[in-house]
Amino acid sequence: MTNAIHARATVSITELRRNPGQVIEEGGNSPVAILNHNRATAYLVPAEAFEAMLEKLEDIALADVVRNRRGGKVVKVTLDEL
Repeated sequence: MTNAIHARATVSITELRRNPGQVIEEGGNSPVAILNHNRATAYLVPAEAFEAMLEKLEDIALADVVRNRRGGKVVKVTLDEL
């Protein structure tokens, strides 16, 4: 397990408990690493960034489906047949 912190801002769990609204506000549009004993244990990610990550993961999953189906049997149909 790596000790890398993947956020520009950090906050202790204690600070988060004291004033979560302030932590969210100060984080702005960037993730905040939540530290426990100086190790990142969680990340507080803005909703917009989280939604963007989900969309990218969906795109990756769809790309995998396309790659797996490439080279398979092709069935030609007309628009009327659909």
